[in-house]
Amino acid sequence: MAAPTAHRIRLALENAIVDGVYQPGARIDPDRIAAEYDCSRTPVREALQALEASGLVQVQPKRGTFVTTLGITDLMHRFELMAEMEALCARLACRRADAADHARIAQSMTACELAAKAEDSDRYYAENTLFHQAIYHAAHNPFLEDEALRLQAILQPYRRRQLQAKGRLARSLQEHRIIAQAIRDGDAAAASVATTEHVLVQGERFRDLVALLDSFGRHNNELTSGK
Repeated sequence: MAAPTAHRIRLALENAIVDGVYQPGARIDPDRIAAEYDCSRTPVREALQALEASGLVQVQPKRGTFVTTLGITDLMHRFELMAEMEALCARLACRRADAADHARIAQSMTACELAAKAEDSDRYYAENTLFHQAIYHAAHNPFLEDEALRLQAILQPYRRRQLQAKGRLARSLQEHRIIAQAIRDGDAAAASVATTEHVLVQGERFRDLVALLDSFGRHNNELTSGK
């Protein structure tokens, strides 16, 4: 029964990391997790190994397992790759999306609109994730979709915090509208440019990202010092 339990723990921890329950740099306590799931450490270890392979956590010998913290350079490299991957998904979606895909993107867009109107950044974050995933799926390239989902999960804690920056939610929504319209029109060039600009971190968003990393550092220092 170790494998099903390990899978369940991995999914729960992955969701907790993506949802910000575990911040970048936070330590994951295997004993606490084993107690929570009333299991041995074996499935917990298997779950953490799977998360390490996906890049969400890092195991530090004699110290423990920690949620991956990305430095500015590492983070920029990943956002550059994410922007290119999502732009490719958008281009392919312009050619390959079927009626069900268009309906799914439209539904996600409506949900984003409602969350933004309510000024609910947490709800918008969840709907924003589904909007992007709808475009990955509409590309009809399962390998690309899996890789995009993997990188999306690694970057989610940072993308979520970005949405809390002043005015970012409204700008994100407008960018979504442009992307969705381009895909509806089958305009691959416009969809690619709009998606790249939406995902790529530059200008003010770069400065926000630096401040975000500083806040993560202060938060983890406080945890370590017991404040």
